[in-house]
Amino acid sequence: MNRMRWFLLLPISCLAVGCSRPQALSWQGYAEGEYLALAAPTAGYLATLDAPRGMRVTAGTLAFTLATDPDLQAAAGADARVATAQAHVQNLAQPHRRTEIAALDAALQAASANAELARAEYARSAALAERHLIAVQALDEARSRHDAAQANVSAARATLATAQDTLGRLAEVTGARSDLDAARADAAQKHWAVARKHVVVPATGEITDTYYHAGEWVPSGAPVASLLPDDRRRIRFYVPETELALLSLGTAIIVHCDACTTPIRGSIDFIAAQAEYTPPVIYSRETRARLVFRVEAAPVARDALQLRPGLPLDVTIAP
Repeated sequence: MNRMRWFLLLPISCLAVGCSRPQALSWQGYAEGEYLALAAPTAGYLATLDAPRGMRVTAGTLAFTLATDPDLQAAAGADARVATAQAHVQNLAQPHRRTEIAALDAALQAASANAELARAEYARSAALAERHLIAVQALDEARSRHDAAQANVSAARATLATAQDTLGRLAEVTGARSDLDAARADAAQKHWAVARKHVVVPATGEITDTYYHAGEWVPSGAPVASLLPDDRRRIRFYVPETELALLSLGTAIIVHCDACTTPIRGSIDFIAAQAEYTPPVIYSRETRARLVFRVEAAPVARDALQLRPGLPLDVTIAP
C-alpha cells in the first residue's frame, strides 16, 4: 500500500519541483567571413570589371583587367633587345669566315709594305741628315712615319691572330651571354607586369563588393573587388571558461540558425589561448561580465553557403 502510494505521488512531486532531462549545452555565436582583396601590383586605368558585385565565381575566372598599353610596348622593346643579344652571341660563337681571314691577311701585307717603305725612307733621310743636306725636322717626320707604320703592322698581325684563334674570343662570348641573360630577365619582368594586370579569382566564392568603375584610375595595390571564398566562411562562438574543457581541436559541432534550412555541421579548428569578456553583440543567458574564450570552427563544404557573415548562430556539440 505504501509502495503504491509512493508511485502515485511521484508524478505529482515531479510536476511540483520540475523533473526534466538535463539539456545539452548551447553557445551563441555568429557567422564570420574571411575576405580576399583582389588587387593588381601595378597602377593603371580599369579597363574591364568582369566580376560584378554579388556574382558567384569559380577559381580562374577573370575578375578585372587594367589597361596594358604602355606595358605591352615595354615588353615588345624588351623582346627586341633579347633577339639582338641572342644574335650577337651566335655571331661571336661562330669562327670567322675564310673571306674575313683573307681580308685580314691582306691588311697585314699592306701594313708590312707600308712599313718597309717607311723604313727605307727613314734610312735615306738619316743618311742625308748626316751630311747636313736636309733639315732636322724632315728627319723627325720620317722617323714618325716609320714608327707609325711599324705599329700598324703589329695591330694587323694581332687582329689576324685573334680571328684565327676561336678560343681567344671566349671572354667576349661570355660577356655577350651575360648581356643576353640580363635582356631575358628584363623581358620576363615586363611580361610579368602585363600578366598581373589581368587579375583572376583565386578561389570559388562570391564577389561581395567592388570599389572602382571602368575608366577610373586604380593605384598600385588598391583592391578593386572583395571576394568571400566558400572555404573562408567561418563559425565563431564564445564558451565560458568553466565549459571550455568540453571542447578540443577536431570536436564535431552542430549549428542552428533562423535562416538555415538544415542544421550545419562543422569541426573546431581554433580555440583562443587568452580569455576575453563577452562581446556585447552576444546576448548571453547569464551574466555578461564573466570571461569567455573565442572558439572557431570550419563548416563542412556542403553546408558552408548557408552561413552569411553576421548571421546569429546557436552551437552545440554533435552527439
